[in-house]
Amino acid sequence: MTATTLAAPIAADWRDFLALTKPRVMRSVVFTGLCGMLVAPGSLPFPIALTAILAIALAAGAAGTLNQWYEADIDARMKRTAKRPLPAGRIDADSALHFGVGVGVFSVLLMGLVVNLVAAALLAASILFYVIVYTIGLKRFTPQNIVIGGAAGAFPPLIGWVAVTGTVAPLPLLMFALIFLWTPPHSWALALLIRDDYAKGGVPMMPVVAGARSTRWQMLGYAVAMAAVAIAPWPLGLTGAVYGVIAAIASAVFVALTGWVVATAAPTPAQMKPERVLFVYSIGYVLAMFAAMVADRWIA
Repeated sequence: MTATTLAAPIAADWRDFLALTKPRVMRSVVFTGLCGMLVAPGSLPFPIALTAILAIALAAGAAGTLNQWYEADIDARMKRTAKRPLPAGRIDADSALHFGVGVGVFSVLLMGLVVNLVAAALLAASILFYVIVYTIGLKRFTPQNIVIGGAAGAFPPLIGWVAVTGTVAPLPLLMFALIFLWTPPHSWALALLIRDDYAKGGVPMMPVVAGARSTRWQMLGYAVAMAAVAIAPWPLGLTGAVYGVIAAIASAVFVALTGWVVATAAPTPAQMKPERVLFVYSIGYVLAMFAAMVADRWIA
């Protein structure tokens, strides 16, 4: 971290530690991890399956905590994040670090001892990738931060699948690729909306470094590639028509909304900005894709 001075710590309660784990992100991670388990061939006894989901949730919380620990100085400069526990002074840096490391180590041990070692190794890799590669190595230094770093958020469905099977297969790799390619248009839609806040925080997000026009066109490229990967499991015979039709329609809407972002550069009312519409839609889109895979497997 840099030498930015944060507020003096005051007494924290459980809600502050919960906030460190980024609960909204954790919910998405748990959902995609669960979907990876549900579409995998075979099943786990309920207590072991529940343990696997708990380990994935704890790992996500640990990664979020360590991300906030390292980025406390950035968070203090940004309006969107200034009220988080560390910059607001409700938790001190050492407590956050110990909490994050402890929860992370426990999550990996839990997965390895109760589920299997391959899933535990992937879980450890996801934490290390998010903290070391993305947070420490990329976030402050390159506009490609979210592109490469997006791999961290793509691990959960792969981990869920491996928790059940112990092996990797084409379908979970496509699930991984779907999240990986979805991350840039999703994240840059938000970055376009709060570009000035990122600039104030010193984060070289793509709109800050390359400008809005270049960012919009790159978003479209990733959206098209994402749509191809989203639909691919159907023609490859990895899913059925239920998923295929939903994926085709939802992905076409995603690409169309991204095209709207490219085409609409003029100022628009805040609630109707195409970037805002795309950002909100993208959240529902990725959840719908994984829910559709589960529904397709159950129907089949």
